[in-house]
Amino acid sequence: MPEAQELVQLPVIIVEHQQEVEEAYSSSATDQHYSKSLGPPRGYKWWLRIVTYMLFLLGGQSTATLLGRLYFDQGGQSKWLSTLVQTAGFPILLPFYFIYSSSKLAASPHNHTKHAPSSLPLAMVYATLGLVTAAACFLCSYGLLYLPVSTLSIIFASQLGFTAFFSFFLNSQKFTPFIINSLVLLTISSVLLAFQPDSTLLAGVSKGKYTIGFACTLCASALSGLGMALSQFFFRRVIKNESFRAVLDMIFFPSIVASCLILIGLFASSEWKGLRIEMEGYGLGKVSYIMTLAWTAMCWQLFSIGAVGLIFEVSSLFANVISNLGLPIVQVLAVVLFHDKMNGIKVVAMVLAIWGFASYIYQHYIDDHKSKPENANANEVSKPFTVEEVNEL
Repeated sequence: MPEAQELVQLPVIIVEHQQEVEEAYSSSATDQHYSKSLGPPRGYKWWLRIVTYMLFLLGGQSTATLLGRLYFDQGGQSKWLSTLVQTAGFPILLPFYFIYSSSKLAASPHNHTKHAPSSLPLAMVYATLGLVTAAACFLCSYGLLYLPVSTLSIIFASQLGFTAFFSFFLNSQKFTPFIINSLVLLTISSVLLAFQPDSTLLAGVSKGKYTIGFACTLCASALSGLGMALSQFFFRRVIKNESFRAVLDMIFFPSIVASCLILIGLFASSEWKGLRIEMEGYGLGKVSYIMTLAWTAMCWQLFSIGAVGLIFEVSSLFANVISNLGLPIVQVLAVVLFHDKMNGIKVVAMVLAIWGFASYIYQHYIDDHKSKPENANANEVSKPFTVEEVNEL
């Protein structure tokens, strides 16, 4: 009879074991840090993708920002055109769709497509992201018009704080002492730049215009942070499609929406009427005028691929941290190419921004280090019963 009772209890024990497995998976699913603790092993292919996305993000962002400043330095005046080139490079993504189809990347182990969302939710997602992108790009153009590149890049370091703020509400981002320290340092570094002496202003830019540029850049940073947090939110809650095609769609369709909105602004403002005169009076010549705009558009698309790729593979905050890594790069190149003045306030602001970046990276290291034993424990819990264990039961 005792053996019969044990056989009766065996299904209950197995169910309890299964519940433990489900709880481990559920606990892991709510973890909003940078690693997917129960996801596939991070082999060299994963790291190769991450490094590629990082290079796209850093190279595209740094080059596009410098080319944007070059456009205004050499006689460009159209804020709407400067905005348009930040989104209008989306046609260069079309070859990636053919590569995706031919190589059948959708069949990769990383693709776990669930029920595809209907057209209306997708349209709303792309329209929302397109509107946020268009507004952020337009405000960024105002910043490039009135601010030195070095100042603009430091202000954009605050984007990390805005992303953390929005991710707290949208993606259940957890705040730790290191993250809070990072956000405080980045906030202080941006506030310091509001007290720049007149000697560091661009030629022909008054203190009032500098203030406008500062406010517009700060708002652009906030909208960019919102866009990154929304991208992660939409990936997980609406799209639910872990494929390379989803990454392309998240760039391509919002860029179309943003470009259409910007074109409306370009024609409504009548700035398009002066583009021919602007091209003829460009300091480096007509060919350089076209090439500057074309390369700016392509570099911004490289940045978009890198940013959305990192959001898809890791998180919006990680993408933002890597974006801030380009801060010293832009600073050095701005001093060399545009002879930006590096006064004491800028140096302190840059040091604080780098310190905040390092603090955030250290938190990422701690999270990754903690996730390894959690992976081991979860895998141990999820092992099926062996014949010997069943017999023992």
